[in-house]
Amino acid sequence: MTDKRQALVWGAFAADSLALGAHWIYDPQEIGERFGIVDRLLEPAPDSYHAGKRAGEFTHYGDQTLVLLESVAAKGGAFDLHDFSMRWRRLFQDYRGYVDKATRATLENFKEGRNPRQSGSSSSDLAGASRIAPIVFALAGDPEACLEAARAQTAMTHNHPQVVEAAAFFALTTLRVLEGRRPSRALAEAASEMPASPQLQEWVRRGLESVALETVEVVGTFGRGCPVEAAFPATIHLMARHEEDFREALVANVMAGGDSAARGLLVGMVLGAYHGPEVIPSQWIEGLRARPVIASHLEALAGP
Repeated sequence: MTDKRQALVWGAFAADSLALGAHWIYDPQEIGERFGIVDRLLEPAPDSYHAGKRAGEFTHYGDQTLVLLESVAAKGGAFDLHDFSMRWRRLFQDYRGYVDKATRATLENFKEGRNPRQSGSSSSDLAGASRIAPIVFALAGDPEACLEAARAQTAMTHNHPQVVEAAAFFALTTLRVLEGRRPSRALAEAASEMPASPQLQEWVRRGLESVALETVEVVGTFGRGCPVEAAFPATIHLMARHEEDFREALVANVMAGGDSAARGLLVGMVLGAYHGPEVIPSQWIEGLRARPVIASHLEALAGP
């Protein structure tokens, strides 16, 4: 399980970095024309939201995930919301990258004196739930604490009930995958175990029922955007349709366009947990500019 636990972290980071170059381009045809098949780490174009970033870096989602990993490692494998909030705020003091609306609202709430349990924006973007790989890695042995930490880290910035619920759902799905379930089965089990809200249950059903259809078509139907009502079922589709092919899943995710980084962090986590490290293309890992830092944090969490 240790190797697969590490793979869920590497899978998430690799997926975010793979998405960086084409992130938030909503026309799949444009992605194909500008980049060809996105199967390598790319530098964002000058007109990108992430202009100035280099190939192998992360979107602002991945950077926040790295801060969460740093916090969990510093706390010896525990999740400390206050520590995470301090490090998260420090990240954005002089950030070289895009700062989205949820982040700006959360920073303003902190500035007004709210604590980390009161600071969350009302954003419905799935991205708030997408950072959870470090928590699942560290707390896999304590499912209750894992799900509670996933909810808390999400609500700190995205205090929207369905986004918070999505974080717990994908954490539980990953735990079931680590126990040996196929992702499609784990998704169905998690939806029935939580118990999930009727809306989330419907999104899971729609995502699972779409597995016979092409990903670009399905993501376009659900919606390529950031809100949970679009990104959640699209993420379910990607996990289920491509459950036996990690690389194909993440390439298809980017080629589908839109908020590929948020979807990718979750798909990379779940399929990394399912397959283990051997399926992650070596060039994706070696190309990560934060690779030494990630490896150091994972080593510290592994203990002596």
